[in-house]
Amino acid sequence: MGRWRVFCADRRMECCGTPFSVGDEVSRPLLLDDADDVLGGGWSGELGEIVATVETVNDEDGVIRVLRTDDGLVAALPGDPGDPGDPEDGSGLGNEEEDEDGDEDGDEDGTVPGPGRPVRRTGLLTVERHSAQWPETTGTVRTIHLVRQDFAETAPGSRTREPVPASRSLEAVDRSPKWFGEGLAGVLAELEPPDPST
Repeated sequence: MGRWRVFCADRRMECCGTPFSVGDEVSRPLLLDDADDVLGGGWSGELGEIVATVETVNDEDGVIRVLRTDDGLVAALPGDPGDPGDPEDGSGLGNEEEDEDGDEDGDEDGTVPGPGRPVRRTGLLTVERHSAQWPETTGTVRTIHLVRQDFAETAPGSRTREPVPASRSLEAVDRSPKWFGEGLAGVLAELEPPDPST
């Protein structure tokens, strides 16, 4: 039985999230995101590695690809219809590794793996899509950390801001907030799915 670190961005919680506490059982739709695309990257200690077979699930926007682990984690893969991080070429994560057969996770023509194909993917699990019909992962919250992130103007006088590299810090808390102030980018929770053997 594993524990999975899951990032919930401030905008997700403020829009449609329900605050939770350590010890609560929660269910959330998850996306295995490219860590470099979330707050400027630098998530090496928070990455999850999933080894599972690709499944397809019907969604209101079409068919999505998901990975389902033996311990109950279910995560959608990028590049699916309606995915907020959908790359235009539909290529999915750029961090493919070899599967058990020694082949790269992408097919020979560079496309993403289809249903029934075992893959190994590494990325940042994120809470996604408040209105979609994605399958959810259920588990008990074991830890919660506020994610603090500094931002800087992209150019002097610009209203556009971007994450400052190496400025992220974590602060342990017992409950996630509903509203986030300046410098708070979301929460990182450790989720433990129920033991499938019980």
